[in-house]
Amino acid sequence: MDFSNELLFFFSALGAFNGVLLSLYFFFIAKPKNISSYLLGGLLAVISIRIGKSVFYYFNPQLSKFYLQIGLSACFLIGPFLYFYIRSKTATTQTPKSWLLQLGLLALLVIVFGILYPYETHPDIWGTYFFKTLYYQWLLFIIASAFLLKDHFKKLFSSSSKLNYNDSWMLSVFFGTTLIWVAYYTSSYTSYIVGALSFSFVLYLSVLLLFHKKRQSNKAAPQEKYANQKISTEEATALFNKVDSYINTQQAYKNPNLTLPELAKQLHIRTHLLSQFINDNLNKNFSQFINEYRIEEAKRLLTSNSNLKIEVIAEQCGFNSNSTFYTAFKKVTNTTPSKFIKQ
Repeated sequence: MDFSNELLFFFSALGAFNGVLLSLYFFFIAKPKNISSYLLGGLLAVISIRIGKSVFYYFNPQLSKFYLQIGLSACFLIGPFLYFYIRSKTATTQTPKSWLLQLGLLALLVIVFGILYPYETHPDIWGTYFFKTLYYQWLLFIIASAFLLKDHFKKLFSSSSKLNYNDSWMLSVFFGTTLIWVAYYTSSYTSYIVGALSFSFVLYLSVLLLFHKKRQSNKAAPQEKYANQKISTEEATALFNKVDSYINTQQAYKNPNLTLPELAKQLHIRTHLLSQFINDNLNKNFSQFINEYRIEEAKRLLTSNSNLKIEVIAEQCGFNSNSTFYTAFKKVTNTTPSKFIKQ
């Protein structure tokens, strides 16, 4: 391998390697622990497997068909992981377990297909039918994801609305995955290694842009926080009634990924105004504020149906984990769920 090929191998493999590291980060380190992090970790994992297979096959055409089968099988899951990740980030209600069941069934389907028709003995099926199926299936999930992001596309091209950090992250994941699909789908006109190079380019460009945007947000936040005067008692009362009514009627607290900017958007009020109201007038942070609604719902469920499992109640009330639920419950009620039931 000459120097130019060594450079090509390095840059094309770099994205796959760092994609694996990022997937491990979202699986085991990223906080808060929620379904969106796991889905993003899964998306990065299957893309990295697909990219890794492409790199090794490009530089070693004699690569075992077993590894080719693994790469194509992972590719079959890229579209579903993208769709369910975007859906988990844009949903206004808690993530149902049926999504994970659907992902599991798709994974089981491709595994069973690979066992019954291995690439080694059925290269014609994998090279024609399965290859076309997985790319069109991937495209369908991209289109479905674009439909979920239609409001974010409007913000992207609107001068009156600005994308927040989460909006930018979701769009980066969407456009990056779409670009990789285009690179692979048009590889017969360009080069097979373009998909791998695209992933490396998209991965590092996204990280740099998002890092820059987060720094800008962090710099702007303190200035915005103290830009306004203290909220009057009358205005605070009206604001509380509006927020309280919306959260209770829409059960917004059941969304485990609810953020302060998202709630402000739903209420059609300025984010810093809602933040100032919660911090200054209620003397709470946003997490404490929302958790109190969740705990009230948990108390209602514990009172009306004591046979429900704690993990079910935690999930129905919008908590990401049992430990978070226990901590919040004890902080609000000064007791544990089990003692509350007995009382």
